Amino acid sequence: MQFNHIPSDIRVPLFYAEVDNSQANSATQEMRTVLFGQMLAAGTGTANQLTFVSRTDDAKTLYGEGSILARMHEAYRAIDPFGEVWCVGVADATGTNATGTLALTGPATAAGTIHLYIAGQKVAVSVSSGDSADTIGEAIEAAVNAQGSLPVTASNTSGTVTFTAKHDGTLGNDIRIQLNYRGLAGNEALPAGVGATITAMASGATDPSLTNALAALGDEPFDFIIHPWTDTTSLDAFKTLMNDSTGRWSYLKKIYGHCYSAKRGTAGDLVTFGDGRNDQHHTITAMETTMPNPCWEVAAATGARNAVFLRADITRPTQTGELNGILPAVAGSRFTISEKQSLLSNGMATTMYGGGYVRIERAVTTYQKNANNLPDDSYLDSEDLHKIAYVLRDLESAITSKYGRAALANDGTRFGPGRLIVTPAIARGEILARAYALEEMGLLENIETMKQYLIVERSGNNRLNVLYPPDMVNSLRIFAVLNQFRLNYPTAA
Repeated sequence: MQFNHIPSDIRVPLFYAEVDNSQANSATQEMRTVLFGQMLAAGTGTANQLTFVSRTDDAKTLYGEGSILARMHEAYRAIDPFGEVWCVGVADATGTNATGTLALTGPATAAGTIHLYIAGQKVAVSVSSGDSADTIGEAIEAAVNAQGSLPVTASNTSGTVTFTAKHDGTLGNDIRIQLNYRGLAGNEALPAGVGATITAMASGATDPSLTNALAALGDEPFDFIIHPWTDTTSLDAFKTLMNDSTGRWSYLKKIYGHCYSAKRGTAGDLVTFGDGRNDQHHTITAMETTMPNPCWEVAAATGARNAVFLRADITRPTQTGELNGILPAVAGSRFTISEKQSLLSNGMATTMYGGGYVRIERAVTTYQKNANNLPDDSYLDSEDLHKIAYVLRDLESAITSKYGRAALANDGTRFGPGRLIVTPAIARGEILARAYALEEMGLLENIETMKQYLIVERSGNNRLNVLYPPDMVNSLRIFAVLNQFRLNYPTAA
């Protein structure tokens, strides 16, 4: 037997004990979330600082009510109320704020309600018979500005209401201004005599640099990294952060994690966009042009649903997961199945609408081609990246817990019982023991075949090299049925 602390030559009587936890590690893997988003100057938080933020009220205080980051936190918490959430606020650049308008005509000839939706959030404004366009505009201005959680402010001039994004930059262009989203079925219509013309939010320009914000992560582990930007510069910055050579997935850092974002556009525009990306560590959800919620809330919701499902069971796919708080695109403008096939074939994740909820359909990554520019589906689904990280962490935990201070010897070396010495055969046995445990969890399969390809060999004095070939359990994605019907089965002879 070998002790870590009690010396073998101690002479003072009698009883000594040391504690060894190397065989007791049964902790589950912690899977944390970090949200990146723009903050307002009114927030009390510090830009580019990693901060634990459990409550959305705290996010509003730290990053400003109506800020992108506060609304991301609220959208996230609507799905994941218990997960550990951290935030990094990013200050606006000196850019241009997006604006849009609602031009009204009147007067109203009957009382009613203006059903205005801003970024998916309803603002109901009462209208009296005889109200002029200017009077209605003043009422809309007051109602919008009274809701501090909205991402815009409003200003009325002679019946034309101008909405200005609270943040500068291109994200303000993604704020949807809509009237009567639920239509006649939801009893939403303009009051008689009132007309309205919407000019979409536009002209927001200049997004902030993310250099200092990403540096704020340091080497802290996060499995779900959620952000709102999809411009090339920002996505490339996240790609560098995550890459397999020097980033969070490199052999040196071993931090892992996966990025989630979202982008609005036509099917054609999004296919072109997705085709231009190639990053296994990023999932970008395709949004129809009429989806009411902004991209940052869709990103937060999809990231949250993936987090909830994968924490509960890392082995299962996240498809059909409901995105609470996210409104579907207007009926008739949703992506068709053929458009979704094209999106999924070009690195864009998709959603569907069913049972009253927008749901995850398939959370693919943007990875499509290997280093030789040939088609490669090895990193197609984001769930597989989380599984890979889980398996590697599991093996690392087992090895470091049991053999963190072990000696290394060749197979066949004769050493006494209780000596903490590792040989290639012992290491191989430990690897297979963990593989069988992961098989019981539903993460790995074909362990007997894996044995044939598993190689553990000593290299030099102090190193073991391992070829580790786990066979991951796959997800049920397609259930294909051939309905080979009969009008009548022949009567048996």
